[in-house]
Amino acid sequence: MIKTGMVKTGMIKTGMIKTGLIKRSFALAGHRTSVALEPEFWAALEALALMRGCKLTALLAEADATREPGSPLASVLRVMALRASRS
Repeated sequence: MIKTGMVKTGMIKTGMIKTGLIKRSFALAGHRTSVALEPEFWAALEALALMRGCKLTALLAEADATREPGSPLASVLRVMALRASRS
């Protein structure tokens, strides 16, 4: 079951450095999680979901369910976006 959560747009503070990451919170496999990605990666993932005819949360759930143990979800999503942009 996937529930969409809040989306934080803008800058995320990391110590004294502000990054251009957008943090999105959602539930995957019954647990709450959040992922911070650059806007370009979120846009690529949204385009991929649209192309597949599914919601972004379904795409995130697929990535979560198929990733290798110990692989960070943010990294898996970036690779998914990159591969989609190359095809």
